[in-house]
Amino acid sequence: MPHLLFLPGAGGAAEFWHPLGALLPADWQKTFLSWPGLGHEGHRPGFEGFDALTAWAAGHLVARDNVVLAQSMGAIVALRLALAHPDRVNTLVLTAGSGGLDLGRFGAADWRPGYYAEYPRAARWIETEKPDHTAEMADVRQPVLLLWGDADAISPPAVGRHLQRLLPRAKLQVIAGGDHGFAKDRAAEIAPLVAAHIRTGG
Repeated sequence: MPHLLFLPGAGGAAEFWHPLGALLPADWQKTFLSWPGLGHEGHRPGFEGFDALTAWAAGHLVARDNVVLAQSMGAIVALRLALAHPDRVNTLVLTAGSGGLDLGRFGAADWRPGYYAEYPRAARWIETEKPDHTAEMADVRQPVLLLWGDADAISPPAVGRHLQRLLPRAKLQVIAGGDHGFAKDRAAEIAPLVAAHIRTGG
């Protein structure tokens, strides 16, 4: 049975993924991570960048058959896991992600003012550290399901289409009317897409 590792976005809360997790088969092993210092999550020493988050997530991979599901900023960590652990990560599901791209070039709205208004205690490194994995995406050999909402101002569908071109085994599904939080708010709609992707291996 697969092990599903759920990674949140910059909101940091594991609860983001609970609605979807509850709709996927009960016999699939599931791990839901939070990001220390992001959103309303408490700060912890040593969690000051994507390297720390990636190491934290890697420590939760099991020996094999891992599926990594990532929202928004979490897609950066998911891609890093796929690149660093190709023998352990079977497939990816990325929702409304960035993958380290400069979203401004795709007409994305600036997320930072609203983010710090909602999460005033969130770590500041999240807006200053800007990894770019464009050159490495051709090396991601796992099948990738890209789920995007066509009403997402933070990560517009053009971002998903660009990632589809960069990732060798990616397929894109656009959710009509979906905003940036559709993976939580419309979990029942995407659960069959996610389950089919995992069962068929992409």
